[in-house]
Amino acid sequence: MLALLALVIVLSFGVGPLRIPPGDVMHVIAHQLGLADAGTLTQRDISVVWNLRVPRALLAVIVGASLAMAGAGLQGLFGNPLADPGIVGVTHGAALGAVAAIVLGATVFGAWTIPVAAFAGGAVTTTLIYLLARPDRGGGTATLLLVGIAIAAGCSAAIGFFTYIARSDELQSLVFWQMGSLAMADWADLLAAMPAFAIGAIALTRLATPLDMLALGERQAQHIGLDVRRTRALLVAVCALLVGSAVAFAGVVGFVGLVVPHFVRLLAGPGHRWLLPLSGATGGLLVVLADTAARSLDPPSEIPLGLFSAALGAPFFLWLVLRGRKRGGA
Repeated sequence: MLALLALVIVLSFGVGPLRIPPGDVMHVIAHQLGLADAGTLTQRDISVVWNLRVPRALLAVIVGASLAMAGAGLQGLFGNPLADPGIVGVTHGAALGAVAAIVLGATVFGAWTIPVAAFAGGAVTTTLIYLLARPDRGGGTATLLLVGIAIAAGCSAAIGFFTYIARSDELQSLVFWQMGSLAMADWADLLAAMPAFAIGAIALTRLATPLDMLALGERQAQHIGLDVRRTRALLVAVCALLVGSAVAFAGVVGFVGLVVPHFVRLLAGPGHRWLLPLSGATGGLLVVLADTAARSLDPPSEIPLGLFSAALGAPFFLWLVLRGRKRGGA
């Protein structure tokens, strides 16, 4: 999966309104790393590949991996295969935090203000969803979905209010948050996103064994020595960090955290030791492919990234619901 991801990333560097052969792409990268002379490369090709496409593709990997790993973590936390950052409202909460920071002009944390606000919004909504749809108190799929719909609706209403009071120069940014896009990605965004992703991914991977224990049920997990309350708090914080950082730099990109963990379970089984890292690699691959299509299918315009993820995820989500209903009826 990592080899396939690397291949797709390199190929995406050359795809777009301006087509650049793979050989020239590798030449540009080698030149920028000081491994080769410019030779016949034009400044246009160097700028397009290195300044636009390389940071955008790498940020797409981080966004996809963050959402997919957070989806796998939330499914383990809730004990529910339909848990997804978008469906249960976590993404909307993170987007609300980012939108509020933009409209209110908050600058408390400097360049980190919007990512911190997105993380705070994701953490609050994740905690609220867990408290209202507690799996250890009989909260099943229906409860989780209803709670998620209610919270997502509330966050959407708040986002609509901020959109209403926003200035004209802020409206374009708000549309970006609500539809999802990587069009503004640059090296500064990539460098800002990397620490949050690294911390969240490493922390979540270290929680693989506790997630396997939670699959037995919270009471059984506690009986075999797991500190359930501490584990829940850590999972909420880590998943909120991953979702918040993804939303802060790409806006709302739904269904990645639902589709990818289900696909990976077919390959590697339900054990989180393999599920989490494989979900990260597969999520990165999916978002790189979607973003490459978004900027290539209708040049010079770009199709919002969130539309691709919704077009993929909505039928898959419906299939999961119908399959679960058939099994329940059987």
